[in-house]
Amino acid sequence: MSDQKRLFLVDAYALIFRGYYAFIKNPRINSKGEDTSAIMGFMNSLLDVIKRERPDHLAVCFDKGGSADRVELFEAYKANRDETPEGIKTAVPYIYEILKAMHIPIMVKEGFEADDVIGTLAKKAEKEGYKTFMVTPDKDFAQLVSENIFMYRPVFGGGYETWGIPEVQKKFEVTDPLQVIDYLGMMGDASDNIPGLPGVGEKTAKKFLKAYGSMENLFANTHELKGKMKEKVEANQELGLLSKQLATIMLDVPVEFNAEDFEMSEPDVPKVTEIFQELEFRRLIDNFTKTFSAEAKTAPSVTSSTSTSLSTGSVEKSQSTSNSTPTSSSSAGAGQFSLFGSAGADSGATDTSSASERKTVATYSHFYQSVASGMATKLFVTNLMKQTAVCFDTETTGLNPLTAELVGIAFSWEVGKGFYVPFPEDKTEAQELIETFRPFFEDDNIEKIGQNLKYDIKVLAKYNIQVKGKLFDTMLAHYLINPDMRHNMDVLAETYLNYTPISITELIGKKGKNQLSMRDVDLEKLTEYAVEDADITLQLKEHFQNELGEANTQKLFDEIEIPLLRVLAAMELEGINLDTEFLNSLSDALNNDILNLEQKIYTTAGEEFNIASPKQLGIILFEKLKLVDKPKKTKTGQYKTGEDILSYLAKDHDIVQQVLDYRGLAKLKSTYVDALPLQVEPSTGRVHTDYMQTVAATGRLSSNNPNLQNIPIRTERGRQVRKAFVPRNEDYTLLAADYSQIELRIIAALSEEETMIEAFKNGEDIHASTASKVFGVLLEEVTRAQRSNAKTVNFGIIYGVSAFGLSNQTDLSRGEAKELIDTYYDTYPKLKAYMSKQVDFARDHGYVSTVLGRRRYLKDINSRNAVVRGAAERNAVNAPIQGSAADIIKIAMINIYNKLEAGNYKSKMLLQVHDELVFDIYKPELEELTTLIKTEMESAFKLEVPLDVEVDTGLNWLEAH
Repeated sequence: MSDQKRLFLVDAYALIFRGYYAFIKNPRINSKGEDTSAIMGFMNSLLDVIKRERPDHLAVCFDKGGSADRVELFEAYKANRDETPEGIKTAVPYIYEILKAMHIPIMVKEGFEADDVIGTLAKKAEKEGYKTFMVTPDKDFAQLVSENIFMYRPVFGGGYETWGIPEVQKKFEVTDPLQVIDYLGMMGDASDNIPGLPGVGEKTAKKFLKAYGSMENLFANTHELKGKMKEKVEANQELGLLSKQLATIMLDVPVEFNAEDFEMSEPDVPKVTEIFQELEFRRLIDNFTKTFSAEAKTAPSVTSSTSTSLSTGSVEKSQSTSNSTPTSSSSAGAGQFSLFGSAGADSGATDTSSASERKTVATYSHFYQSVASGMATKLFVTNLMKQTAVCFDTETTGLNPLTAELVGIAFSWEVGKGFYVPFPEDKTEAQELIETFRPFFEDDNIEKIGQNLKYDIKVLAKYNIQVKGKLFDTMLAHYLINPDMRHNMDVLAETYLNYTPISITELIGKKGKNQLSMRDVDLEKLTEYAVEDADITLQLKEHFQNELGEANTQKLFDEIEIPLLRVLAAMELEGINLDTEFLNSLSDALNNDILNLEQKIYTTAGEEFNIASPKQLGIILFEKLKLVDKPKKTKTGQYKTGEDILSYLAKDHDIVQQVLDYRGLAKLKSTYVDALPLQVEPSTGRVHTDYMQTVAATGRLSSNNPNLQNIPIRTERGRQVRKAFVPRNEDYTLLAADYSQIELRIIAALSEEETMIEAFKNGEDIHASTASKVFGVLLEEVTRAQRSNAKTVNFGIIYGVSAFGLSNQTDLSRGEAKELIDTYYDTYPKLKAYMSKQVDFARDHGYVSTVLGRRRYLKDINSRNAVVRGAAERNAVNAPIQGSAADIIKIAMINIYNKLEAGNYKSKMLLQVHDELVFDIYKPELEELTTLIKTEMESAFKLEVPLDVEVDTGLNWLEAH
């Protein structure tokens, strides 16, 4: 029936866990240090379902206290699960609060799992003529699917898929969805600790069901089985029936389906907004507003609220007494939410104000003024020169500072006040106007404040204007205060000032052919937008100035990050020369390599297929060639063919190594060989990377557009890409200076491991020295294989390598790898003690520090979840090492840059690739600067272990490296 009502039942914890782990590598941390990943992930999923489906009825179902009946049946049920991560525990109360404010019923019953609550409600709703959609990725729910009950599964990469009877039949190779219970019972479930039948996996379970239809019928026909399988099945009948019972979703939970309680109703907009503001969910507020503002073809009338006790298993659908649901068009929010409004609702009513609503330019008392040309500009500059600190912000025609032209500059030195100076389009007139401001920008006594000042400095450099004096960059300041949070101005304004700035899209529109240029924007609007940025940045500076001291990072800000900003601006403006003809010839050679590999792979596979298709590759490797007995699969049932999986198999299967080589060459060609020539800036004829200081929490720089830090150097073809980077002309040569094993030297010094320190002081090959001690042989008797394994352990220890990981990276078995690691720690006991000390410090203080005091905050260091805690413990060891190395090379860069500037050398620093610096050296300066660069790098920071720098030169980067 086309008018059949639809009920959506959401499996809360399944989506909460999914949301949390979706952000596990880049968790969402707000300014209070709270991990909001689980809340954000869950709410995004919930709003997505509402937007896509416009359900008539909806409820969210939770577990409470686990399944008492299943634990009574089998005490070990779910006993092996890790402790719930703190990020999820703290998220659930917020999610409850949000759902209550949205007037979405929460269904929960003590002693029952959400699966059972959903199953019971789905079957009751079916009897009343409803079509029910169970929103969950959990395959166990497939047993409930019927003509009117469906699974609504979120899929990897976004979107949903609906499983009805045909989909379940195909997925599990059954005739009736109820057979999924038998399937689950036979296989068991490691995550729930359901034992299943020993020796029965996915394929065997499907084979049994095709032959016998059920577990009971299998047991009735065991005489047809053979060998060990017959013995196992006959010996474990009781275990199998228990497993089937444990896998069966209960349909008799004491909960009721009262249709009116589940109807979608209008949310309490101010309350939801208030919670999202507290959590600092700026974009989620927009998503929420758009979700409930969208017009719907059917608009159910708003129901009166009900509130009944959760302990009875009934519906909780409470409303805030202070913000009741509006019932007339004059109430706050009436008509705005047309999804729930009546046909005659006033769509223009948008007043949703609340006590905590953010300020905007419309509600904020301010004085922003544009400055006219001529005498007004001269008077303005005179006033400008009287200030001690000024925030400025350039408005330009584009995002590329090398090509962008000035449209205007905003200035502010008093909160709530500011000025905008528009620039003429004519380049000569624009240059004349900027000359008027040269005294301000080049005054050493006026502090310049900005957000992402590197961009402004590069734009002004095009006009031959230097920005001198003390600098304060709010983006860099916040990065040091809270490195794991985002640092763009809109987020900072909303988080710290409770202020929502004007969106750029309000000014020029969204991307596309209809987007305006900043030159096309009305002067009054542009003045409001530009000066607001300067005003807000000024206020953020005042806020962050105090917090830098509290975080003990003021010195790091003043002496490292701010001076480095100028160094990076100069390097980015300089760029590096590129031999595009060489890259074109390398592209042709790579084509041949790729074609040769294709033929080898096709020959081994016995057929042609799309090697770049993970799906087709998985079928070849794991179905046709059967490389492993139980290949891993993705959540969508596709074979996993990621690098981690294939690398493990490559040692034993030539075709797998060929596939990895194919992927490496294809990526090299597309990412660098073919892409780099397109990234040459026409106005300079050079490649200009953009170094970002605020991305890596460890303090490392990141390179972008293009990324010159990830060019592969372990393969011959990868190394050849470096040949394309050449000096500016024949009067110059490239020089590369590389710290030798700096991270190992740092960990040796910090751990005070004398054996390792002495090896470095004596100039020994540290990997050979380690191999000598670990394998108990004389230094001169160390084999290449022993040195290689020792090298892998030396570097792996810093990153918390396990026996499993070490065996994957070497020819060692897992047992041999474990023995090697144990021997390594026995050889270097202080190293292990240092690592334990770092973890203990992190547990007590919540952070670790580099040698210069850069902090890495580790919110999960005391998590009861072993996986989450383990990652934090590895970071506790690694972050001070990697971060200290990053700090040291930053000091070297600043010192070298200052010496080059003071000496008025023609040579320039071009690139930083983690532990390596690349220079364009004017040949007459080579001898002098080789000594200078090596000296400055080796003396950048004093450790117990001497820093060692290797310097070389060449006609291209590869020769110099």
